Amino acid sequence: MNPPLVMLGHGAGGRLTRQLVRDLFCRHLGEAGPPTMEDGARLETPASAELVFTTDSYVVSPLEFPGGDIGSLAVCGTVNDLAVMGARPLWLSLGVVLEAGLELERLERIVCSMAAKAREAGVRIVCGDTKVVEKGKGDGIFINTSGIGALERPLLPESIAPGDQVIVSGTLGDHGMALLTLRSGFRVTSDLRSDCAPLNGMVSALRSEVEVKWMRDPTRGGLATSLCELVEDRPWGVVLEEGELPLSEAVQGVAELLGLDPLYSANEGKMVCIVPPGQAARAVQLLRSSPYGRSAAVVGAVSTAFPGKTIVRTRLGTSRVLGLLSADPLPRIC
Repeated sequence: MNPPLVMLGHGAGGRLTRQLVRDLFCRHLGEAGPPTMEDGARLETPASAELVFTTDSYVVSPLEFPGGDIGSLAVCGTVNDLAVMGARPLWLSLGVVLEAGLELERLERIVCSMAAKAREAGVRIVCGDTKVVEKGKGDGIFINTSGIGALERPLLPESIAPGDQVIVSGTLGDHGMALLTLRSGFRVTSDLRSDCAPLNGMVSALRSEVEVKWMRDPTRGGLATSLCELVEDRPWGVVLEEGELPLSEAVQGVAELLGLDPLYSANEGKMVCIVPPGQAARAVQLLRSSPYGRSAAVVGAVSTAFPGKTIVRTRLGTSRVLGLLSADPLPRIC
């Protein structure tokens, strides 16, 4: 017997649409989802709070992978974008484009994954929309999530000064390299898993004790791209110490085998931040107290020696410049 599939009727706005939204999405999202099937959500904003608003779309391939799936990726990605802006994530919207022929059982797994990450992050999915396209006109499922958060304390990158320390919360390149090994045509097997995770709890604990001047979640383009964008047109640059960069053995092995630089590989559960030198040790201690920051490390410093550039000082004592790539070497990673 063939498994039940998504049909064009699920997107027609009738009985099948109601069943899909009510019996699958709303049922599994539970308290993390919308309480009713209204056309919008009424939100009570925190008193006198400045809001942060972000949006992102997810077209990752494959839809499910070790360490996560497109659903957990969508929730974590939007939560993390808010968190590194200095906001407390509150609400998400969910837009889903389904391809006719997608197994409903698979869709259910993805929705359950979204619900679990939303509960962990303490956010609610307050509104959403579903559409269905003909078989062959999509790729299973595409997701858009928008997020709103309350700004707790603004970041001040203008206050960055020479000597400030660059910290990453864990091993780099896990997500990008994990997906790379799953793609057809790459005859490489590994035990790599995506690092997909919501970071708002860890970020909040860090900022409660440490002056964080700047943060990013280095997703597409990895750590290298995030830092290159930061230093552009600045009177200072960043010098990274190759020997301090946390990389798993699996990431290093795949990167060396394929001739890739893991500093450009995507992360979906890591953050990079800049803090004053006197607070770096405490920052690392706080990050390591979180299950998502156990490999946190100081990896470099802000320096006037290379204004506007990101430099890696190698183990051999030489230096190499990191620049912006013209395109991502691995498309559809998020």
